[in-house]
Amino acid sequence: MAHKHFTPPVVLSIAGSDSSAGAGIQADLKTISANGGYACTVITAVTAQNTQGVYDVCPLSPASVAAQIDAIFADFNVAAVKIGMLANVDIAKVVVDKLTIYAAKNVVVDPVMLSTSGRELLCEEAIVYCKAHLYPLATLLTPNIPEFMALTGNIELNDFTQTSHNENVYELARQQLGCQWLLIKGGHGVDPALSTDQLVGQHYIQCFSAPRIQSRNTHGTGCTLSSAIATSLAKGMSMAEAVEHSKRYLTLAIINASHLELGQGHGALQHFPIATSPEQYAN
Repeated sequence: MAHKHFTPPVVLSIAGSDSSAGAGIQADLKTISANGGYACTVITAVTAQNTQGVYDVCPLSPASVAAQIDAIFADFNVAAVKIGMLANVDIAKVVVDKLTIYAAKNVVVDPVMLSTSGRELLCEEAIVYCKAHLYPLATLLTPNIPEFMALTGNIELNDFTQTSHNENVYELARQQLGCQWLLIKGGHGVDPALSTDQLVGQHYIQCFSAPRIQSRNTHGTGCTLSSAIATSLAKGMSMAEAVEHSKRYLTLAIINASHLELGQGHGALQHFPIATSPEQYAN
């Protein structure tokens, strides 16, 4: 009997390593796998961290990052790329150079600037460079509200939950940052009941809301959402479908982690479904 061959879409994560496995490369590996992709990785930095904070960051050499990227693209058909922590401007330059050389597609950039505990993870020089060179290569940029305000020069929002008040502001920001799509995440919003994300494209805006889950286990939500979106795009979903699917997945990952007691601070999500059937994530 002949067996059908199945090759999952390859999703490359370029990010830092989190020793507590809640965010970064480790969260990306779990998310991509849980959503039906095959995860490859390029590590930009090794961090010493746990649920209470980041204690040390050791960037890898730009040459090592370049070699990792070359190795993956030389052997795999990469369907999407998720970019997280870049550590410094020299690593950012290498990533931009390689993405351009390999004409990477479905590039999802999570602009990691601060850790959950408040530690700076990207210097101002690197942020300026990314705004000029990396973000224009992005299919999707996924800042949270503080990152959005910082990246756009503290553009004033009338009310983040009221899309109609901010359509021109969002479109101006998207053009300013140069990305094809912009997803402004609402986790830091003031609505106690809902977390509302705003997806902005050319002549397009849509909001996605989900119940706000009260849990201390929220470490790695940004990494998880961006990796899920990259995997969904790699599987052929439209941008709106990818965001909707991934926000639902993230909400369930938070719900499923709410009973966990791992560490003393901001614990990790439960990336693999336990409270719902696997069919929840099927296309």
